[in-house]
Amino acid sequence: MYQVLDKDTIRIEILPYLSVAKRGFQTRSCLIEVVNSILYKLKTGCQWEMLPVKSLFSEVVLSYKTVFGHFRKWCKNGEWESCWTKILEKYKSFLDLSSADLDGSHATALRGGDQVASQGRKKRKTTNSLYLSDRQGLPLALSNPIAGNHNDLYEIEKSSEELFSTLEDAKISTDGLFVNADSGFDSKDFRSICKKWGVVPNVAFNYRNGENKDEFLLDDLL
Repeated sequence: MYQVLDKDTIRIEILPYLSVAKRGFQTRSCLIEVVNSILYKLKTGCQWEMLPVKSLFSEVVLSYKTVFGHFRKWCKNGEWESCWTKILEKYKSFLDLSSADLDGSHATALRGGDQVASQGRKKRKTTNSLYLSDRQGLPLALSNPIAGNHNDLYEIEKSSEELFSTLEDAKISTDGLFVNADSGFDSKDFRSICKKWGVVPNVAFNYRNGENKDEFLLDDLL
């Protein structure tokens, strides 16, 4: 059987935060293997209908539609997000928060979606999210996706709130957090939201703005 994570890890670290049916229809298969199948799909990027379910289940083999049903339910209930913040809180001592890195990432969306649009550089439809990671490159938080025709500063107040709120939910203080970002984030709105959360923005200057001031921090080595 293909394993993305070992069964004990899924049972201890993930299952406690996912709801299970207490009455009515209950899955005939092991929920650990359902979660493993979802992780396999997310890790490989394969289509749901291409899930190798016969190799992912040891006894009762579920269809990809049933696996997707579990995934969609847990998404709608916000349980994946809850699981993430709880794990982040539990293991925050392993993070290096001497600084953090912020950037946007365009992912292709060939089959469409709610937040998808053509992106010139990719020459295809994409969706865009902002990612915040610690000094080691370990992911901390990501914003909800927006259509790929928007740049990283589109609705930056909303996106930044989502990122920093995730840290707050995980009981990780943002006060004094040193955040590195490229010149695409050099804006008054982003600096303002950072000030609200006590974040120190180490943002490369965008010289097209013509408003670079001495009080704005920039450390090229970080």
